[in-house]
Amino acid sequence: MPRINFHLQLAELKDKLLAMAALTQQTADLALEAYLKRDKGLCKYVRDNELAIDRAQRELDEMAYEIMAKEQPMAIDLRFVLAVIKINGDLERVGDQAANIAKRTKNSLKLEDVMLPVDFEAMGEHATRMVRLAVQSLIEGDAFLAESVRTMDDDIDRMNRLAHEELLRMIQERPQYTDQAMIGILIARNLESIADHATSIAADVIFWVRGADVRHEYLSTLD
Repeated sequence: MPRINFHLQLAELKDKLLAMAALTQQTADLALEAYLKRDKGLCKYVRDNELAIDRAQRELDEMAYEIMAKEQPMAIDLRFVLAVIKINGDLERVGDQAANIAKRTKNSLKLEDVMLPVDFEAMGEHATRMVRLAVQSLIEGDAFLAESVRTMDDDIDRMNRLAHEELLRMIQERPQYTDQAMIGILIARNLESIADHATSIAADVIFWVRGADVRHEYLSTLD
């Protein structure tokens, strides 16, 4: 009976994490939509969601630490609980990045609307797709899918570099739109950060399934 109860607790922990992941994905999507449509109302919705994400993070952490203290899980169960704690943190940071996009969107509404030389929609879709696939890899316990998410990170890094270059060029050529371009640079960075957190989630899924820590693997190949 105690082991049955333990596995029920693990299932509840996973369900709560997936609910938080769904809210986080929705919030990231709404933040991008708010910026693209210059929608102040969506910005407030993003902020409300971000506060809910913060509450969910605290509840999840408390539950995970209680399971570790009372049940003392081992092997793959221990790795799962540790992965939940780390993924929980990354999801909360995705919410923070979405809130930053909403805040910068509100600032942009005070400025003249000008077309920026960046495909923010493509960047945002790529970043949020990485989050969705990372969460899917968690749901399915699929390390191969998690690996595919990690390979997608190079693409958004390249998009961010290109956005940075194009917006700096715009500042030089059309300095009257410096404020709009600077907001664009920050939003591109926020989108790249969302993708980075998706990559971290994927690494934690691999850790859970395989027991392998791959978080610093890429850096080691540069030595």
